[in-house]
Amino acid sequence: MTSSGPAGAPAPGPGFPPAPPYGAGTLSDVLPSVLAGLGVPGEHDALGLGPVQRACVLLVDGLGDELLAGASRHAPFLSALREQGRTLHAGFPSTTATSVSSLGTGLPPGGHGLVGLHVAIPDAARAGGRRLLSLLRWRDEADPRAWQPSPTAFERAARNGVECSVVVSRTFAGTGLTEAALRGARLRAAETAGERVVAAAAALGAGERSLVYAYYGDLDATGHAAGAASEAWRLQLEHVDRFAEQLAQRLPAGTTLLVTADHGMVDVDRSRSVDVDATPELRDGVALLGGEARARHVYTEPGAASDVCAAWSELLGDSAWVLTGEEAVARGWFGTVEPRVRPLIGDVIAAAKGSSAILASQQDPIEARLVGLHGSLTPAEQSVPLLTVQGG
Repeated sequence: MTSSGPAGAPAPGPGFPPAPPYGAGTLSDVLPSVLAGLGVPGEHDALGLGPVQRACVLLVDGLGDELLAGASRHAPFLSALREQGRTLHAGFPSTTATSVSSLGTGLPPGGHGLVGLHVAIPDAARAGGRRLLSLLRWRDEADPRAWQPSPTAFERAARNGVECSVVVSRTFAGTGLTEAALRGARLRAAETAGERVVAAAAALGAGERSLVYAYYGDLDATGHAAGAASEAWRLQLEHVDRFAEQLAQRLPAGTTLLVTADHGMVDVDRSRSVDVDATPELRDGVALLGGEARARHVYTEPGAASDVCAAWSELLGDSAWVLTGEEAVARGWFGTVEPRVRPLIGDVIAAAKGSSAILASQQDPIEARLVGLHGSLTPAEQSVPLLTVQGG
């Protein structure tokens, strides 16, 4: 169900990273592989998971593989699994709305259309105008089924008789992201870690075949606020480790637990970062600044894309990969891009390197103060674990 980048895409080229390997080791390959193991027709087991009767996919927000490797003593259970596990690529951009959608639909970003944190959409109230939409927080600003019309993995599984559930906070109910990426599953609201363990175990016991998606978000929140190198992050990882172990201990017989993440994280060095709102040259020709600080979608005034790309390339220098949206599409960064999705992608794309960030202190002062960020194509952000536990 997933697809690779377009045929004939250019080689990585000097200085540009390769596209994520859609169809051969990204988050969008997880649920099609699980569904194939559950016996759902038409699905492909690209990850070689094999047959399963019941499957639980636990997504730990922000648990990059490099971060887990560097804090192994704080996560003995997960670290032991990592010795026999594998890594996946998150996909671009490496951000929650995009990654959850890639996981939930089995499509690359260019297929499902949730291509960033803040994306410009046509505004019918303004002739020819555009406005930004937060894909994490959207409610009724756009129709999620029109935005992402393909059947989700849960819909495809449910049509084949698989009992499907998502175990998340009740605040996720009714959001655009949930409807676009997770529809077709029963939402089992659970607020605390303990409640989620119990809810996931109960959901796994439903029906002859079952699929459960569970989400843990506090590690990401801690990394944003305190940094992924902080003691607070390491202590929160200990909670994650215990949560995963408790869930593994309660798996019904015949269950496969898959632990993965939506992205890693980088602690930002402000001395290597640029503030767009304090650099007028970076605002010239820019209609809307979308994406986020590690992965920018730059929407330009008509005819200004080439000039904006040149200016951003010169001013950002070695702190970011800068290219036009057409070039990013051609390089396969978003996978195969559907025609309806192409207008959502920025006219210019800027992906941060190293520990830099492309901040916007006036437009988004909260993000500009965060310590840990993500979104780009660096290994620290792209590499996520895929850890497997077999229930007794």
